[in-house]
Amino acid sequence: MAKPGNPSAGRGKKKGPTKGSGGKNRRSLEGRGPTPKAEDRAWHPAGKRKAAQERFIAAGGKPRSSSGGGNRAPKAKAGDDTETVTGRNSVLEALRAKIPATAFYIAQRVEMDDRVKEMLSIATHRGIPVLEVTRQELDRMAGFDGVHQGVALKVPPYEYGHPQDLLEQIIERGQAPLLVALDGVTDPRNLGAIIRSTAAFGGQGIIIPQRRSAGVNSAAWKTSAGAAARLPVVIAPNLTTTLKEFKKQGVFVLGLDGGGDISLPALDLADRPIVVVVGSEGKGLSRLVTETCDQIVSIPISAATESLNAGIAASVALYQVATLRAQR
Repeated sequence: MAKPGNPSAGRGKKKGPTKGSGGKNRRSLEGRGPTPKAEDRAWHPAGKRKAAQERFIAAGGKPRSSSGGGNRAPKAKAGDDTETVTGRNSVLEALRAKIPATAFYIAQRVEMDDRVKEMLSIATHRGIPVLEVTRQELDRMAGFDGVHQGVALKVPPYEYGHPQDLLEQIIERGQAPLLVALDGVTDPRNLGAIIRSTAAFGGQGIIIPQRRSAGVNSAAWKTSAGAAARLPVVIAPNLTTTLKEFKKQGVFVLGLDGGGDISLPALDLADRPIVVVVGSEGKGLSRLVTETCDQIVSIPISAATESLNAGIAASVALYQVATLRAQR
């Protein structure tokens, strides 16, 4: 018999669940069956995507053939260097240019204007998967400062050409070369703006150096408003060497700089083969590039303004060249 006060007395007669038996929690789960799949739970993101896909199909859209379940945007794999083009103009121009896109994304309940209808038509005709996704997912794909306007397109990395090939193609077409070279422009939005301006004013291409330069990424695509789909961008292994080679072939090299030796309105080389070199907004043209230029051209601006953004400076210069060419 256990003595009074012995803490072990009655231990074998304790009622209720004991430690390690599963106890109450085990019994409460009995009879509930397996956990439903994520896509079968209405509140789960996968369930919401499934519902959106069903609405999309009911509205006449084609279902996506995929074994992944739901309508999830594919995640980038290691080494995936595709670009996401966003914005209605940019996406439409890319589709019109027949860039080999891998997926077209459209936001749920997006406003269907003529551009969106044409995008859907082109994507369907070319067999590009059309994926309806949430606006939050498009926000993530567009990035921090991206404006997607309800559409996005996955495209392969931009294919750059070679400067000499570009020059030969322009000459073979019987055109007077009008090219823009960038010296130290590292903001892709500036690159996109210059691509857009060059296309607008009759330029035939952009030359960027292999190092210390922005490339044609999603930000450049967006800012170019689709012009990147039709205007070639080429890479010069060494910008100074490329400019010297162009000079040997009769191309005049004009550098834009605030302290130029000639004012833009007085430019008399507009009807010649030209490459306009634009420097960075901070440092301007590098020393070697400056020494290579045939002329350094300045844009007259108010004394209250220190300098012009690289994209704006290129636009003003190209407009002047286009105007002078039209007059001759």
